[in-house]
Amino acid sequence: MFLPREEDPRTDGGFRGERDVIIGYLEDQRRTLMMKCADLTPEQLSRRAVEPSNLSLLGLVRHMADVERGWFRRVMAGEDAPPLWRRRPDREDPDGDFNGAAADPAVVAEAWERWEEEVAFARRLVAGAPDLGVIGTGRGKSVELREVLVHMIEEYARHNGHADLLRERIDGRVGQ
Repeated sequence: MFLPREEDPRTDGGFRGERDVIIGYLEDQRRTLMMKCADLTPEQLSRRAVEPSNLSLLGLVRHMADVERGWFRRVMAGEDAPPLWRRRPDREDPDGDFNGAAADPAVVAEAWERWEEEVAFARRLVAGAPDLGVIGTGRGKSVELREVLVHMIEEYARHNGHADLLRERIDGRVGQ
């Protein structure tokens, strides 16, 4: 086990009602990413999976900050919020979220700061929504908040699978 059950910060379900179920599972996925990155050095966080992959835990944190930003700021809130690291027209590297994940304490601190800012924004937006049927617009299509939240669960779950393997490669810790 990655952590003893009594130290696991996740809820393990038990939610009631659509809103609480969806938000609860998303929060647990966010906590999982944090757990997989806990207690690692910048060098460990930036360690790549295997050549030629650019995948790293730090890259995942940066990527998820951009994903949170895209769905909640741009699509749901309608803000003009350019990506932090990826797919920016002013940058030559469309994979800047992963390729820029360097073993530098300042890069690590910025990644976590940005991720926390974007998660906090998403939480405020969701808390202020009268229901999960609120509509946002992205790529010329309308999308309901509930679909964005379910997509975020899927996005975190997929990348948390990657994080499991990355963490096991770094220090042998597996599970949960």
